[in-house]
Parts: sequence; structure tokens; C-alpha cells
Amino acid sequence: MRRLSLAVVLPLAVVTLAAVVWLWPSDGPDRADSAAEEFAGLVTGLDRQPCTEELSDDVNGCGTATVELTEDGQTRERDVPLPNGAGAPRVAEGDQVVLIATPGPDGASYTIVDHRRGSQMWVLAIAFALAVVAFGRWRGLLALGGLAVTFGVLLAFVVPAILAGESPLLVAVVGSALIALVVLYLTHGLTLSTTVALVGTLGSLALTGLLGYGAVAALHLTGVTDDLSASVGDTYGVDTAGLLLAGIVIGSLGVLDDVTITQAATVAEVKQADPSYGFRQLYRAGSRVGRAHVASVVNTIVLAYAGSSLPLVILIVASNDSLGGVVTNQVIAQEIVRSAVATLGLVAAVPMTTALAALTLTRVR
Repeated sequence: MRRLSLAVVLPLAVVTLAAVVWLWPSDGPDRADSAAEEFAGLVTGLDRQPCTEELSDDVNGCGTATVELTEDGQTRERDVPLPNGAGAPRVAEGDQVVLIATPGPDGASYTIVDHRRGSQMWVLAIAFALAVVAFGRWRGLLALGGLAVTFGVLLAFVVPAILAGESPLLVAVVGSALIALVVLYLTHGLTLSTTVALVGTLGSLALTGLLGYGAVAALHLTGVTDDLSASVGDTYGVDTAGLLLAGIVIGSLGVLDDVTITQAATVAEVKQADPSYGFRQLYRAGSRVGRAHVASVVNTIVLAYAGSSLPLVILIVASNDSLGGVVTNQVIAQEIVRSAVATLGLVAAVPMTTALAALTLTRVR
């Protein structure tokens, strides 16, 4: 089994690593020039004042906040206006905040733009890691290692390569293949079932990329649905339609490896329970489990994409447009494409992985 796994894995690993080397950005991404400098500060006092009719007071009211910050190696206190408006942080005495300093003819002006959340994020991350290790033990620790590999590939390869001008879809497929190669074997070991799951995952990912490319082209989606995506395209010259496809591929990977591992393990367990089962019996038993799994995961995919874009969905529906107008709006159409393409890739992964596992287990002792 190990020799067969290596015979399949080594060519895939060589091709993937060669593609990573080919696409690896030679230079770092160009940083956008910004006139504003960022500082970390501590709110030491609040001086609230009545608001005039022209000023908004919907978050913190009017007045100033005294903020202690370190500037040029010295600790100073600055009086800054209280932030208001949509998305403004609600501040109180003792809060740790982020400020930006914008230069001007009369000196720099300071604005509170956000809270600092470093300590809270560390507490949440430690709680998450402890829960995973406490329940999964050694397997949970390996899962955390796989999570670290995933973030490493995304931050060290996928994002820099896209910023360097490479095709987002190609980079996403190669990066996802690298993640699958490392994470699946790191988490589940070098076994025949893992190899079958890997082949099913990579085949489904390729199909997902092709279906996504065809859907985005057929529906004339640009990938620009908000200020953030427009800013990425304008500032860094990224192909936003390709970025949409890359997001579909990477987002599908997390569901695909779950389904393929489950199918390969299910078929292996059925074969072990009854060694007399042939290909047809194994395929039918695995398919019954796969259909139940897909039925639940499809709803998960739709809810995940709908939840991530819920504010935009609310704005569009609240405009009292017709159902046809809402569905064909680019924001909604983009989420429908995400869900539909990911679901099609998922549905294809079940029979592909199940058939491959059944065929392999009936041929290999």
C-alpha cells in the first residue's frame, strides 16, 4: 500500500512543487504609498461636549478623547476628536485604540480608527488550540500543524503570487494542491485511504476551477461588488474576476478534503468489515454514506456564503426590487455562482473518490 501510495504521490508532488517554483514571486508586492502613519494608543480620558446640529453624534457623541501614545520614542498625550459615523469604534476610558496621523499644514491630525485586539485574539487562539488538542490529542495536534501549513501557504505563496501579477486561478489551484498534499498526509498519515482522498480532492478541485471559469465568463461577473474588491483591483492591478475564481477554489478545498477523506475511510471500513465485498458492493455502500454527507454539506456551503455577504444581501433585498432583479444582481449572482460551483465540485468528488477507493481496495491486498 505504501509503495502504491508513493507511486501516485511522488509525481503529483513533483508537478506541484515545480509549479510553485515557477509561480513563486521574485519580488515582494508593491506597497501602496500612504500619507497616514499608524500609532497604538491608550484612552486616558474623555471630554464629552454637546453636539451642534451639523455634527453626527450617533456613536460617541461630540468632544475629545485624551490618548496616550508613543511618538518618536517619547510618550505623549494627544487630544483627538471622538469618532462618529458608520463603523466608528465606541471608545471608553482605558481602551487600547489604533490611531492614524495625517500630516497637514498646521501639523499632524490624529484620528481614532479602531480598537487594538491583540490580547483578546491570543486568548481566543489559545482556547481554540487547547480545545482541539484536548479532544483530538495527537491527531488534534497534527490538525493544528496542518492549519499552520495552510496559513503559511496562503500568506507566503498564494497572496504574494497574486499581487505579483500571476493568474489568481492558477495560483489558487497550485496553492490548494500544495495544501492538500501536505495537510492530508500530515493529518491522516501515509495510507492508501489518504492517497485515494488526495486524488479525489485534486480531481474535484480541477473540475471546480473549470466550472467556475465557465460560470464567471458566461454570467459576465467582474468580481467587483464593494469598495474593498474595487480597491484591490485599482491599487494592486489584481484581476478581480480571477480573484473571485481563486476564492471559489480555495473555499471549496476545505469542504472537499472533508468529503473525500470520509468517503475513502468509509469504503476502507466496509471492506475491512466484510472482505468478501467486491467493487459494486463497496461502491454502493460508500455512495449511500456520500449522499447523506452531501445532502448536509450543501446546506453548509450555501449558508456559509450567504452569511459572509449578509449585509449586502440585506441592502439589495431592502431596495424592494423584484425577485428576478435581486437574483440577477451581480452581488447575489456572484454568491450563487460560489455556492453552485462548489456544490458541483462536491457532488463530483463523492462518486469519484468512492469509485477509486472501491477499485483500489479490491485490487490491493
